[in-house]
Amino acid sequence: MNYFFSFILSIVLTSLSYFLGGQLIRNDIALWQSLVIGASVVTLGALTEYLGAPIWLIVLIPFPVGMLLLYLYLNKLLHIWFLTYITVLALYSVIHVVMSYFFQFHSLIPAWKLSS
Repeated sequence: MNYFFSFILSIVLTSLSYFLGGQLIRNDIALWQSLVIGASVVTLGALTEYLGAPIWLIVLIPFPVGMLLLYLYLNKLLHIWFLTYITVLALYSVIHVVMSYFFQFHSLIPAWKLSS
């Protein structure tokens, strides 16, 4: 799988987790907003990787950006944002498990490879 396709697929799947997380908690986050968050998070992770950072930093760096953008777009109380973010992380993890285990696609969480 070439890098550009992996990059785009990572943005789509990350955006999907934000969009579905918002929908499950009944917080209407627009599709374009989840795409902005997904593109920001994945691009920041890719840039961190490009700069040669260790894998734990590549995974850690995008979190605050996703958290902040979700908070700004939701414009809800802190506990509602937190519940939405936890739901997003759960969905993100499920998507990663499926993509990693069945399709050997590890770009969502590079350090957490579930297939051999």
